[in-house]
Amino acid sequence: MGKTVKWGVLGTANIAKWCTIPGMQEANNCELYAIAGRSLEKAELFKEQYGFEKAYGSYDELIEDGEVQALYVPLPNHLHLPWVTKALKAGKHVLCEKPLAINASEAEEMFRVAKENGVYLMEAYAYLHSPYVASLKEDIQSGILGEIEYIESAFIGQEFTEDFRLHRAYGGGAIYDLGVYSSSMILSLVDSDVTFAKAVYEMGGEDVDIHSACIMRFANGVRASFNAGFLFKAGSNARFDRLFIHGSKADIRSEVEYNQAGDFSYRIITKEGEIVRKGNAPSNYRLEVEQLGRCILDGEKPLITPEFSIKNARLLDRILPD
Repeated sequence: MGKTVKWGVLGTANIAKWCTIPGMQEANNCELYAIAGRSLEKAELFKEQYGFEKAYGSYDELIEDGEVQALYVPLPNHLHLPWVTKALKAGKHVLCEKPLAINASEAEEMFRVAKENGVYLMEAYAYLHSPYVASLKEDIQSGILGEIEYIESAFIGQEFTEDFRLHRAYGGGAIYDLGVYSSSMILSLVDSDVTFAKAVYEMGGEDVDIHSACIMRFANGVRASFNAGFLFKAGSNARFDRLFIHGSKADIRSEVEYNQAGDFSYRIITKEGEIVRKGNAPSNYRLEVEQLGRCILDGEKPLITPEFSIKNARLLDRILPD
C-alpha cells in the first residue's frame, strides 16, 4: 500500500453521505480516520456505515485530533469561514465544499490563513477533476472549434419546502447552490478576465434567488450566460444540465450531468457533420480527494487554485442580489 493521508470529515451533510465519503472510500491515497457531527450519535452512525476509526460529537474535538492531516468540510455556506479558518490554524489541510465563501473577501482571508500556516486549502468542485472536463478543454485547445465566441450553461434542480438553501443568512440561493457549477465551468474554459456581468432573479424563500439568469462578457470578446434555479417539483429528482459552446468553426453540445460518474458523451457539430466524443469517468469525488492527497504527499499543485476560487467569488459578488 502506498502513502496515504489521514482524513477527517467535519459534518454529516447529505453531500458527504451520498457523494464525497463514498468517493473517499475509493480513493487510493485516503485513509478514512475520523468523523464529527453535531451529535455523537449521528457521528457514530457514519462511523459504523463507512468504516471511520473514530467518531466525535463536536467539530472542535476533530480539529484538535493530532492524527488528522486533512479535513473535508461540507457545512452550510455561512459556516465555512469560521470552521475552515479554525482548521487551517490547527495545521490541517482542507477540502471545503463549494462555494468556499459567501463573498470574495472571505475567500481571500481563508487563503491567506492557509498560506500563513503552510497548508493546502482547495474548493471542492469535484466535477472539474472529471475526464469529461479534461476532454472539453482538449477539444477547445486543439482548435477544432476555432475561436470560442459564446458559452451557455444551465443547472436547474428541484424546489425546496424548507432548507438552509432558502435562507439568505445561511448563504442560500440558486446561484450559490447551482449557479456556481456553471460560473466555474465557464471560467475554467475561458482564459480571460470578466469585463461585464449582470444577473436577473426571481426571489423567494427567506430573501434568496430561486431562479437566476446571468450574462457576461470577457476581455477577449467571449460572451457567456447561465441559468440556475430551484424549479422542479420537490421529490421528483428531476434536474436539467446543459452546456453549449459555440466556436467559429464548430459547436459543442452536452447534456451531461456535471458530477456524473460512468459513461459520458457530448457532440461536436461541424459543417462536415457530427463527432461524438465518448469517455468514462470514475467518481469525481474520488478524483478530487486523490488530487489533494497528491498535493499533500507529493507537492502537486491543486487543480482548483486559490486564484481560480477568488476569481469565481468576485464574479459571484458582482451578480448576486444586493
